Amino acid sequence: MNPSHFVQAAAFTAGLLLGSFLNVVIARLPRGESIVSPPSRCPRCKARIKPWDNVPVLSYLLLGGRCRSCRKRIPWRYPAVELTAGILLWLLVRRADSPALLVPHAAFALALVAVAWIDLDTRTIPDAVTIPGVGLGLAASLFGPPGLAAAALGAMAGGVSLWLVGYAYERATGVPGMGGGDVKLAVMMGAFLGAGGVFGAIFLASFAGSVFGLLLIARGKGSRRSPITFGTFLAPS
Repeated sequence: MNPSHFVQAAAFTAGLLLGSFLNVVIARLPRGESIVSPPSRCPRCKARIKPWDNVPVLSYLLLGGRCRSCRKRIPWRYPAVELTAGILLWLLVRRADSPALLVPHAAFALALVAVAWIDLDTRTIPDAVTIPGVGLGLAASLFGPPGLAAAALGAMAGGVSLWLVGYAYERATGVPGMGGGDVKLAVMMGAFLGAGGVFGAIFLASFAGSVFGLLLIARGKGSRRSPITFGTFLAPS
């Protein structure tokens, strides 16, 4: 096997395993539960998941997408999170310019996956993810682009610009704008992406969120005052 192909395969496999851990983080962190103990359990029957079944993607293939204990279907989002993590790490390895940045950039990508799902579930974005992420982004900028000065500017620009968007929206509509979690997420993204990158992400997320809101209104499932989980759109942008 070509060494580069081996590295890519290893990155994808690591992503699947880390994606399994992300599922635990997504389920437990918003509730203030330990992400280490107790061991993973079936969300339906609470039976302890065997180590070899701890990757739902494999369980889908080997067990027909069902729990080994209760035979109920494993929710589709579990393998979806794992596949997303695997693909992200595979792409990261393929495009990495500096090996020194692989770990912080992988952590950033996986944090965004967790944030998107947590915000969708709970309408909150944990500080335990975003605040350390800001520090990691600034530290990573010492070893590669965008550079420390640009990373610090990006963090400030991301937070301030998103806060201003939320403030203007609330003044115009009377509907609460961006929450503090969204602003901190923008700060973290700015630390990794720089000002240009975070502005682009905010624009894409705003566009996607607006389209989603219009679709809800068109289908009679929402109104102009319906809240949108902005972090779910911002994180993938």
